[in-house]
Amino acid sequence: MAQIAVVPGSFDPVTLGHLDVIGRAAGLFDEVHVLVVHNPDKKPAMFDAVDRVRLIEESLVEVGAPGTVRVGEWTAGLLVDYCRQVGAKVLVKGVRSGEDVAYETPMAIMNRHLADVETVFLLPDASRSHVSSSLIRQVSTLGGDVTPYVPKVVAEALAAR
Repeated sequence: MAQIAVVPGSFDPVTLGHLDVIGRAAGLFDEVHVLVVHNPDKKPAMFDAVDRVRLIEESLVEVGAPGTVRVGEWTAGLLVDYCRQVGAKVLVKGVRSGEDVAYETPMAIMNRHLADVETVFLLPDASRSHVSSSLIRQVSTLGGDVTPYVPKVVAEALAAR
């Protein structure tokens, strides 16, 4: 039986740090579902969900991600409902700091309680541990160079805004 993991996130936009975590997950699990989810605690999105899915798919091709990675979106219901639907028993979350772990821990416990879905925390490459989508949006909006931190397709989409 294939071991399926889900990597959820807002990915607004996807960064090289996200892609690093997705690649690490693809090396650990038989199949990885990258899922664009809506986070009500975050500001309005720069890119809509359809564009984020497209940017992730194109970025995965750009970096040569394995074929075991699928990309989609989930806008209604609990994340564990999606996990049940596809047979995933693991969520993978990239964490950059203790603050990320503190934020993710209560959700991990709740997901285990609700659906017996475990959460695995993966650290991105140290060279990308300071990068977040919100920082990328801010730097890009103010005219800064974000090309070292995002795939080319994302840099182009940001420049077009």
